[in-house]
Amino acid sequence: QVNGEDPEAVAQVVRLSMDFRHEFKKDVFIDMYGYRRLGHNETDEPTFTQPVLYRAISQRKSVRDGYYEHLQKLHGVTAEEADRISHERQEKLERELAAANQNNGSDNHKKRPGIWSGYTGGPEPRQEVETGVAPEKASSLLRKLSDLPQHFHLHPKLQQFVERRIEMSQGKSPLDWAAAEALALASLADAGVRVRLTGQDSARGTFSHRHAIFYDYENGAPYSPLQHLSDKQGPVEIINSPLCESGALGFEYGYSLDYPEALILWEAQFGDFVNVAQVILDQFISSAEDKWRRLSGLVMLLPHGFEGMGPEHSSARIERFLTLAAEDNIQIVQPTTPAQLFHLLRRQNLRKWRKPLVVFTPKSLLRHPKVVSPLEDFSRGYFQKFLPDNLPPQNVKRILLCTGKIYYELLAYREQRRHNDTAIIRIEQLYPMSDDLLEKLLAPYADGTPVLWVQEEPFNMGAWRYLHEKFGKHLFGRLPFAPVSRHESASPATGSSAAHKREQQQLIERAFRDVETTGDPSSRRAAAAPKSPAA
Repeated sequence: QVNGEDPEAVAQVVRLSMDFRHEFKKDVFIDMYGYRRLGHNETDEPTFTQPVLYRAISQRKSVRDGYYEHLQKLHGVTAEEADRISHERQEKLERELAAANQNNGSDNHKKRPGIWSGYTGGPEPRQEVETGVAPEKASSLLRKLSDLPQHFHLHPKLQQFVERRIEMSQGKSPLDWAAAEALALASLADAGVRVRLTGQDSARGTFSHRHAIFYDYENGAPYSPLQHLSDKQGPVEIINSPLCESGALGFEYGYSLDYPEALILWEAQFGDFVNVAQVILDQFISSAEDKWRRLSGLVMLLPHGFEGMGPEHSSARIERFLTLAAEDNIQIVQPTTPAQLFHLLRRQNLRKWRKPLVVFTPKSLLRHPKVVSPLEDFSRGYFQKFLPDNLPPQNVKRILLCTGKIYYELLAYREQRRHNDTAIIRIEQLYPMSDDLLEKLLAPYADGTPVLWVQEEPFNMGAWRYLHEKFGKHLFGRLPFAPVSRHESASPATGSSAAHKREQQQLIERAFRDVETTGDPSSRRAAAAPKSPAA
């Protein structure tokens, strides 16, 4: 505890606290007591509510004047010296402020101090970074992720999980979502990168898919293969955090500020729960670079998808993140294949560009038979911002544009009904959106080919309004553009599983039927809009 009116005492306490923290690696709290001379702010009139207290405060000298008198009594400074010091300090602050204003919006990484030297922010780099891993290395790491101590008692229900992982390492089975994520983390850790994954049930995975830590079935002792890859690997921390999203996410964001070279991930139990941490998103994650030029590479994994689990377990609020996105401040991604997730996580660390990454992750797709990637997909290439369709463009009469889980439902319906004139294109990275890549992807399709944006979310949610604001009624001036969605709604999803299935089926059917019945984009938009009979 220290008196805020005594600068020398404050300086002594700060030095003591820093020495203590350096020596004992413990945090120190300084209780400095003082008062607000002008009340809440310069325009406040504190005597309205505290007249007696502020009458007493007005009679006290300022900290500067009080300390100056103290130094004069000790013959430590003259009036001329005090004025000169004050003037020089004021000039220095004004120069620094002018320089900061001049560099506002620029990103000169050479000016970043210490551990952040060499890392950049600002606009997304145009050049992609190679994120593949040699096949033999991928196989070796997958095998190590299946290794357990000799006398470890594996849970009987996890025996098949480990056996499948071994088959994946041998190329006999494609990799599922959990294996791709584990391989991404293992490949980085094996290269010496610090990896940290925290969240609610993050060790097991909310949907029992990850099992980054095994627990001995006899004695409960934990064992994480990710921590036993090699003697030279980077540290790996897998931590189950408490049900306090704002505290947990705030801590991991702070952690990312001190470890730019690390891959730091926080996972919400359900993506919906991130709304409890909205203050961290608004005040720091989405705006810190613009306000303070502070960079962060924090990754947020948010399970998202309409599965009939109700309003609180369906939506991670894509629309909210797209509203926060501006000036390349965050990355918003919804990968649809295990290989895409693998390349995405490696890209986040291997690029020297540091930007918070929001990943909308799947739930039912974690075990979907088509959501797998062969081992060779991990040995080459990089993260693809868009995934094209393989139908011949000249045969296409309609294009369905989508992101996430809805793709697999559209694909199943197309295969079942043999709609071989309908292309389905996935947007994997919603922000920053590479317009030139999308335009190039759509270039082979004939002018006037209608494009429908299909989303599970209600009309007033999801990515539609962002895309409509960006592109208008026509994509690149030649392709009619309209939405297919649920009705406008105050709630993200229905609470009835039966109602959800009915809505989802109608949504899929309308994505194909609307194009079949009319070529007028305005009528298709009306079909997708709220309170429409066709909706």
